[in-house]
Amino acid sequence: MLEHLESIQGRYNELNRLLSDPDTLSDSKKLRKYSKEQSELEPKYQAYCEYKEVSAQFADAKEMLEQETDPEMLEMVKAELDTLEKRKNELEENIRILLLPKDPNDDKNVIVEIRGAAGGEEAALFAANLYRMYTRYGERQGWKAEVMEANTTGMGGFKEIVFSVQGHGAYSRLKYESGAHRVQRIPATESGGRIHTSTATVAMLPEAEEVDIDIQEKELRIDTFCSSGPGGQSVNTTKSAVRITHIPTGVVVSCQDEKSQIKNKDKAMRVLRARLLDMRQQEEAARVADARKTQVGTGDRSERIRTYNFPQSRVTDHRIGLTLHKLDVVLDGELDEIIDALVLEEQSVLLESGD
Repeated sequence: MLEHLESIQGRYNELNRLLSDPDTLSDSKKLRKYSKEQSELEPKYQAYCEYKEVSAQFADAKEMLEQETDPEMLEMVKAELDTLEKRKNELEENIRILLLPKDPNDDKNVIVEIRGAAGGEEAALFAANLYRMYTRYGERQGWKAEVMEANTTGMGGFKEIVFSVQGHGAYSRLKYESGAHRVQRIPATESGGRIHTSTATVAMLPEAEEVDIDIQEKELRIDTFCSSGPGGQSVNTTKSAVRITHIPTGVVVSCQDEKSQIKNKDKAMRVLRARLLDMRQQEEAARVADARKTQVGTGDRSERIRTYNFPQSRVTDHRIGLTLHKLDVVLDGELDEIIDALVLEEQSVLLESGD
Protein backbone atom coordinates (compact mmCIF):
# COMPACT_ATOMS: atom_id res chain seq x y z
CA MET A 1 0.00 0.00 0.00
CA LEU A 2 2.77 2.45 0.94
CA GLU A 3 4.57 1.76 -2.34
CA HIS A 4 1.37 2.56 -4.24
CA LEU A 5 0.94 5.79 -2.25
CA GLU A 6 4.53 6.82 -2.97
CA SER A 7 3.87 6.43 -6.70
CA ILE A 8 0.69 8.53 -6.34
CA GLN A 9 2.66 11.25 -4.56
CA GLY A 10 5.32 11.16 -7.27
CA ARG A 11 2.74 11.46 -10.03
CA TYR A 12 0.93 14.29 -8.22
CA ASN A 13 4.20 16.27 -7.94
CA GLU A 14 4.96 15.53 -11.60
CA LEU A 15 1.51 16.88 -12.56
CA ASN A 16 2.25 20.04 -10.57
CA ARG A 17 5.34 20.53 -12.71
CA LEU A 18 3.47 19.77 -15.96
CA LEU A 19 0.64 22.17 -15.10
CA SER A 20 3.08 25.06 -14.75
CA ASP A 21 4.94 24.16 -17.97
CA PRO A 22 4.41 26.74 -20.77
CA ASP A 23 3.81 23.91 -23.30
CA THR A 24 0.88 22.65 -21.20
CA LEU A 25 -0.53 26.12 -20.59
CA SER A 26 -0.68 26.74 -24.35
CA ASP A 27 -2.45 23.42 -25.02
CA SER A 28 -6.03 23.43 -23.66
CA LYS A 29 -6.48 19.67 -24.22
CA LYS A 30 -3.35 18.80 -22.19
CA LEU A 31 -4.27 21.33 -19.52
CA ARG A 32 -7.74 19.78 -19.13
CA LYS A 33 -6.33 16.24 -19.07
CA TYR A 34 -3.63 16.95 -16.44
CA SER A 35 -6.00 19.05 -14.29
CA LYS A 36 -8.58 16.25 -14.26
CA GLU A 37 -5.94 13.64 -13.35
CA GLN A 38 -4.56 15.79 -10.53
CA SER A 39 -8.03 16.48 -9.15
CA GLU A 40 -8.70 12.71 -9.06
CA LEU A 41 -5.40 12.10 -7.21
CA GLU A 42 -5.91 15.01 -4.78
CA PRO A 43 -7.84 13.15 -2.00
CA LYS A 44 -5.31 10.25 -1.98
CA TYR A 45 -2.35 12.65 -2.05
CA GLN A 46 -3.69 14.79 0.82
CA ALA A 47 -4.57 11.72 2.91
CA TYR A 48 -1.08 10.26 2.38
CA CYS A 49 0.63 13.57 3.28
CA GLU A 50 -1.33 13.72 6.54
CA TYR A 51 -0.67 10.02 7.20
CA LYS A 52 3.11 10.56 6.84
CA GLU A 53 2.99 13.59 9.14
CA VAL A 54 0.94 11.77 11.82
CA SER A 55 3.19 8.69 11.54
CA ALA A 56 6.30 10.83 12.09
CA GLN A 57 4.70 12.52 15.12
CA PHE A 58 3.69 9.10 16.46
CA ALA A 59 7.27 7.79 16.10
CA ASP A 60 8.66 10.90 17.87
CA ALA A 61 6.16 10.55 20.73
CA LYS A 62 7.03 6.85 21.11
CA GLU A 63 10.72 7.69 21.31
CA MET A 64 9.98 10.41 23.88
CA LEU A 65 7.99 7.92 25.96
CA GLU A 66 11.00 5.61 26.18
CA GLN A 67 13.30 8.43 27.29
CA GLU A 68 10.99 10.44 29.57
CA THR A 69 11.20 9.94 33.36
CA ASP A 70 9.01 12.78 34.66
CA PRO A 71 5.58 11.28 35.66
CA GLU A 72 3.60 14.33 34.58
CA MET A 73 5.30 14.47 31.18
CA LEU A 74 4.80 10.70 30.77
CA GLU A 75 1.04 11.14 31.15
CA MET A 76 1.01 13.92 28.56
CA VAL A 77 3.05 11.85 26.08
CA LYS A 78 0.78 8.82 26.60
CA ALA A 79 -2.32 10.95 25.94
CA GLU A 80 -0.72 12.35 22.78
CA LEU A 81 0.22 8.82 21.65
CA ASP A 82 -3.38 7.66 22.08
CA THR A 83 -4.68 10.61 20.02
CA LEU A 84 -2.08 10.09 17.28
CA GLU A 85 -2.69 6.34 17.13
CA LYS A 86 -6.43 6.87 16.76
CA ARG A 87 -5.90 9.40 13.94
CA LYS A 88 -3.32 7.11 12.27
CA ASN A 89 -5.83 4.23 12.25
CA GLU A 90 -8.57 6.51 10.86
CA LEU A 91 -6.28 7.65 8.05
CA GLU A 92 -5.26 4.07 7.22
CA GLU A 93 -8.93 3.10 6.92
CA ASN A 94 -9.70 6.18 4.81
CA ILE A 95 -6.73 5.48 2.52
CA ARG A 96 -7.84 1.86 2.05
CA ILE A 97 -11.25 3.13 0.91
CA LEU A 98 -9.66 5.76 -1.37
CA LEU A 99 -7.53 3.05 -3.01
CA LEU A 100 -10.50 0.80 -3.78
CA PRO A 101 -11.05 0.33 -7.54
CA LYS A 102 -13.20 3.16 -8.86
CA ASP A 103 -16.17 2.58 -11.11
CA PRO A 104 -15.09 4.22 -14.41
CA ASN A 105 -18.66 5.50 -14.87
CA ASP A 106 -18.90 7.31 -11.51
CA ASP A 107 -18.31 10.79 -12.94
CA LYS A 108 -20.77 10.36 -15.80
CA ASN A 109 -24.23 11.85 -16.22
CA VAL A 110 -27.17 9.43 -15.97
CA ILE A 111 -30.01 8.38 -18.25
CA VAL A 112 -32.88 7.37 -15.94
CA GLU A 113 -35.66 5.08 -17.19
CA ILE A 114 -38.72 4.62 -14.95
CA ARG A 115 -41.58 2.34 -16.00
CA GLY A 116 -44.87 1.48 -14.30
CA ALA A 117 -44.87 -2.32 -13.91
CA ALA A 118 -47.45 -4.42 -11.99
CA GLY A 119 -50.50 -2.41 -10.91
CA GLY A 120 -51.84 -0.59 -13.96
CA GLU A 121 -52.77 3.07 -13.34
CA GLU A 122 -51.51 2.92 -9.74
CA ALA A 123 -48.07 1.72 -10.94
CA ALA A 124 -47.98 4.64 -13.40
CA LEU A 125 -48.82 7.10 -10.58
CA PHE A 126 -46.04 5.57 -8.47
CA ALA A 127 -43.62 5.97 -11.42
CA ALA A 128 -44.52 9.70 -11.32
CA ASN A 129 -43.74 9.75 -7.56
CA LEU A 130 -40.32 8.22 -8.26
CA TYR A 131 -39.64 10.71 -11.05
CA ARG A 132 -40.37 13.59 -8.66
CA MET A 133 -38.21 11.96 -5.93
CA TYR A 134 -35.17 11.75 -8.21
CA THR A 135 -35.58 15.22 -9.70
CA ARG A 136 -35.95 16.70 -6.19
CA TYR A 137 -32.81 14.83 -5.11
CA GLY A 138 -31.00 16.18 -8.18
CA GLU A 139 -32.08 19.74 -7.34
CA ARG A 140 -30.59 19.34 -3.85
CA GLN A 141 -27.29 18.25 -5.45
CA GLY A 142 -27.30 21.13 -7.93
CA TRP A 143 -27.81 18.77 -10.89
CA LYS A 144 -29.90 19.43 -14.01
CA ALA A 145 -32.71 17.12 -15.19
CA GLU A 146 -33.94 16.96 -18.79
CA VAL A 147 -36.89 14.85 -19.99
CA MET A 148 -36.02 12.74 -23.04
CA GLU A 149 -39.30 10.85 -23.52
CA ALA A 150 -42.54 10.53 -21.53
CA ASN A 151 -45.59 8.32 -21.99
CA THR A 152 -48.26 9.75 -19.69
CA THR A 153 -51.61 8.43 -18.47
CA GLY A 154 -54.92 10.25 -18.03
CA MET A 155 -54.44 10.60 -14.25
CA GLY A 156 -50.98 12.16 -14.46
CA GLY A 157 -48.91 9.02 -14.10
CA PHE A 158 -46.17 7.68 -16.37
CA LYS A 159 -46.30 4.37 -18.21
CA GLU A 160 -42.67 5.27 -18.95
CA ILE A 161 -40.46 8.31 -18.48
CA VAL A 162 -36.87 8.66 -19.65
CA PHE A 163 -34.80 11.63 -18.50
CA SER A 164 -31.17 12.62 -18.09
CA VAL A 165 -29.54 13.83 -14.88
CA GLN A 166 -26.48 15.98 -15.52
CA GLY A 167 -23.99 16.79 -12.79
CA HIS A 168 -20.61 15.79 -11.40
CA GLY A 169 -20.75 12.36 -9.78
CA ALA A 170 -24.44 11.83 -10.63
CA TYR A 171 -23.95 8.16 -11.56
CA SER A 172 -21.82 7.47 -8.46
CA ARG A 173 -24.85 8.32 -6.29
CA LEU A 174 -27.79 7.16 -8.42
CA LYS A 175 -26.42 3.82 -9.66
CA TYR A 176 -27.74 2.05 -6.54
CA GLU A 177 -31.35 2.89 -7.52
CA SER A 178 -31.64 0.38 -10.38
CA GLY A 179 -34.20 -2.33 -9.69
CA ALA A 180 -37.87 -2.89 -8.85
CA HIS A 181 -39.47 -0.43 -6.40
CA ARG A 182 -42.64 -1.57 -4.63
CA VAL A 183 -45.39 0.65 -3.19
CA GLN A 184 -48.08 -0.34 -0.67
CA ARG A 185 -50.96 2.13 -0.33
CA ILE A 186 -54.65 2.76 -0.99
CA PRO A 187 -54.73 3.85 -4.65
CA ALA A 188 -56.64 6.90 -5.82
CA THR A 189 -58.53 4.49 -8.10
CA GLU A 190 -59.68 2.30 -5.13
CA SER A 191 -63.10 3.13 -3.66
CA GLY A 192 -63.16 0.34 -1.07
CA GLY A 193 -60.18 1.59 0.95
CA ARG A 194 -58.06 -1.53 0.41
CA ILE A 195 -54.28 -1.39 0.37
CA HIS A 196 -52.80 -2.44 -2.98
CA THR A 197 -49.25 -3.40 -3.89
CA SER A 198 -47.82 -2.04 -7.15
CA THR A 199 -44.35 -1.84 -8.65
CA ALA A 200 -42.30 0.37 -10.91
CA THR A 201 -38.89 -0.45 -12.38
CA VAL A 202 -35.94 1.93 -12.42
CA ALA A 203 -32.85 1.68 -14.63
CA MET A 204 -29.92 4.03 -14.03
CA LEU A 205 -27.70 4.05 -17.12
CA PRO A 206 -24.39 5.94 -17.29
CA GLU A 207 -24.60 8.37 -20.21
CA ALA A 208 -22.15 7.22 -22.87
CA GLU A 209 -19.90 9.57 -24.81
CA GLU A 210 -19.46 9.03 -28.54
CA VAL A 211 -15.97 7.67 -27.79
CA ASP A 212 -17.47 5.04 -25.44
CA ILE A 213 -19.83 3.57 -28.04
CA ASP A 214 -19.05 3.59 -31.74
CA ILE A 215 -22.30 3.56 -33.74
CA GLN A 216 -22.10 3.44 -37.53
CA GLU A 217 -24.78 5.26 -39.55
CA LYS A 218 -25.40 2.07 -41.57
CA GLU A 219 -26.40 0.29 -38.32
CA LEU A 220 -29.34 2.66 -37.80
CA ARG A 221 -32.86 2.81 -39.19
CA ILE A 222 -34.36 6.24 -38.51
CA ASP A 223 -38.12 6.82 -38.88
CA THR A 224 -39.96 10.09 -38.36
CA PHE A 225 -43.62 10.49 -37.45
CA CYS A 226 -46.10 13.01 -36.06
CA SER A 227 -45.99 13.45 -32.30
CA SER A 228 -49.00 12.43 -30.24
CA GLY A 229 -50.31 13.88 -27.01
CA PRO A 230 -49.96 17.45 -25.68
CA GLY A 231 -47.80 19.97 -27.46
CA GLY A 232 -50.07 22.03 -29.66
CA GLN A 233 -50.87 22.09 -33.34
CA SER A 234 -47.28 22.21 -34.62
CA VAL A 235 -46.34 19.11 -32.63
CA ASN A 236 -49.21 17.06 -34.01
CA THR A 237 -48.93 18.09 -37.66
CA THR A 238 -45.17 18.02 -38.32
CA LYS A 239 -43.02 14.90 -38.43
CA SER A 240 -40.83 15.99 -35.53
CA ALA A 241 -40.92 12.69 -33.58
CA VAL A 242 -38.02 10.31 -34.19
CA ARG A 243 -37.70 6.55 -33.80
CA ILE A 244 -34.22 5.03 -34.07
CA THR A 245 -33.65 1.29 -34.43
CA HIS A 246 -30.16 -0.10 -33.84
CA ILE A 247 -30.25 -2.97 -36.33
CA PRO A 248 -27.49 -5.23 -34.85
CA THR A 249 -29.13 -5.36 -31.39
CA GLY A 250 -32.76 -4.55 -32.15
CA VAL A 251 -32.77 -1.75 -29.55
CA VAL A 252 -35.46 0.84 -30.39
CA VAL A 253 -35.53 4.38 -28.99
CA SER A 254 -38.15 7.01 -29.77
CA CYS A 255 -38.32 10.66 -28.79
CA GLN A 256 -41.08 13.22 -29.42
CA ASP A 257 -40.60 15.63 -26.52
CA GLU A 258 -39.16 18.45 -28.66
CA LYS A 259 -40.78 20.32 -31.57
CA SER A 260 -37.53 20.01 -33.52
CA GLN A 261 -36.72 16.74 -35.31
CA ILE A 262 -32.98 17.44 -34.90
CA LYS A 263 -33.32 17.87 -31.13
CA ASN A 264 -35.43 14.71 -30.86
CA LYS A 265 -32.83 12.75 -32.87
CA ASP A 266 -30.04 14.06 -30.63
CA LYS A 267 -31.91 13.01 -27.46
CA ALA A 268 -32.76 9.60 -28.93
CA MET A 269 -29.09 9.01 -29.82
CA ARG A 270 -28.06 9.85 -26.24
CA VAL A 271 -30.53 7.27 -24.89
CA LEU A 272 -29.43 4.71 -27.49
CA ARG A 273 -25.74 5.11 -26.60
CA ALA A 274 -26.54 4.73 -22.89
CA ARG A 275 -28.59 1.56 -23.51
CA LEU A 276 -25.89 0.01 -25.70
CA LEU A 277 -23.17 0.82 -23.13
CA ASP A 278 -25.36 -0.70 -20.42
CA MET A 279 -25.89 -3.86 -22.51
CA ARG A 280 -22.15 -4.22 -23.00
CA GLN A 281 -21.43 -3.75 -19.29
CA GLN A 282 -24.16 -6.21 -18.27
CA GLU A 283 -22.65 -8.80 -20.61
CA GLU A 284 -19.16 -8.19 -19.20
CA ALA A 285 -20.47 -8.48 -15.62
CA ALA A 286 -22.22 -11.76 -16.46
CA ARG A 287 -18.97 -13.16 -17.86
CA VAL A 288 -17.19 -12.51 -14.55
CA ALA A 289 -18.71 -15.07 -12.18
CA ASP A 290 -18.48 -13.02 -8.97
CA ALA A 291 -18.84 -9.53 -10.45
CA ARG A 292 -22.26 -8.89 -8.92
CA LYS A 293 -21.12 -10.00 -5.46
CA THR A 294 -19.23 -6.70 -5.22
CA GLN A 295 -22.12 -4.61 -6.53
CA VAL A 296 -24.91 -3.42 -4.29
CA GLY A 297 -27.97 -3.57 -6.48
CA THR A 298 -26.37 -2.59 -9.78
CA GLY A 299 -26.83 -6.06 -11.24
CA ASP A 300 -30.21 -7.74 -11.70
CA ARG A 301 -32.75 -5.12 -12.83
CA SER A 302 -35.69 -7.28 -11.75
CA GLU A 303 -34.44 -7.43 -8.16
CA ARG A 304 -36.92 -5.90 -5.70
CA ILE A 305 -34.74 -3.37 -3.94
CA ARG A 306 -37.09 -1.16 -1.93
CA THR A 307 -40.62 -0.98 -0.49
CA TYR A 308 -42.52 2.26 0.18
CA ASN A 309 -45.31 1.56 2.70
CA PHE A 310 -47.70 4.54 2.97
CA PRO A 311 -49.92 3.36 5.90
CA GLN A 312 -46.84 3.00 8.14
CA SER A 313 -44.85 5.88 6.53
CA ARG A 314 -42.05 3.34 6.11
CA VAL A 315 -39.29 2.90 3.52
CA THR A 316 -37.30 -0.36 3.56
CA ASP A 317 -34.22 -1.06 1.45
CA HIS A 318 -34.16 -4.87 1.23
CA ARG A 319 -30.51 -5.15 0.13
CA ILE A 320 -29.12 -3.85 3.42
CA GLY A 321 -32.14 -4.25 5.71
CA LEU A 322 -32.41 -0.49 6.29
CA THR A 323 -35.84 0.81 7.42
CA LEU A 324 -36.69 4.50 7.80
CA HIS A 325 -40.01 5.79 9.16
CA LYS A 326 -40.03 9.01 7.12
CA LEU A 327 -41.62 8.17 3.80
CA ASP A 328 -42.69 11.74 2.98
CA VAL A 329 -39.12 13.03 3.46
CA VAL A 330 -37.64 10.29 1.24
CA LEU A 331 -40.22 10.87 -1.51
CA ASP A 332 -39.34 14.58 -1.37
CA GLY A 333 -35.81 13.68 -2.46
CA GLU A 334 -34.00 13.23 0.87
CA LEU A 335 -32.13 10.13 -0.30
CA ASP A 336 -28.67 10.70 1.16
CA GLU A 337 -29.21 8.56 4.26
CA ILE A 338 -30.15 5.54 2.11
CA ILE A 339 -27.47 6.13 -0.54
CA ASP A 340 -24.72 6.69 2.08
CA ALA A 341 -25.62 3.35 3.71
CA LEU A 342 -25.47 1.59 0.30
CA VAL A 343 -22.07 3.17 -0.48
CA LEU A 344 -20.75 2.04 2.91
CA GLU A 345 -22.04 -1.50 2.32
CA GLU A 346 -20.35 -1.70 -1.09
CA GLN A 347 -17.07 -0.40 0.36
CA SER A 348 -17.23 -3.00 3.15
CA VAL A 349 -17.80 -5.81 0.64
CA LEU A 350 -14.87 -4.62 -1.50
CA LEU A 351 -12.57 -4.35 1.53
CA GLU A 352 -13.51 -7.83 2.71
CA SER A 353 -12.96 -9.31 -0.74
CA GLY A 354 -9.45 -7.82 -0.76
CA ASP A 355 -9.92 -6.03 -4.10
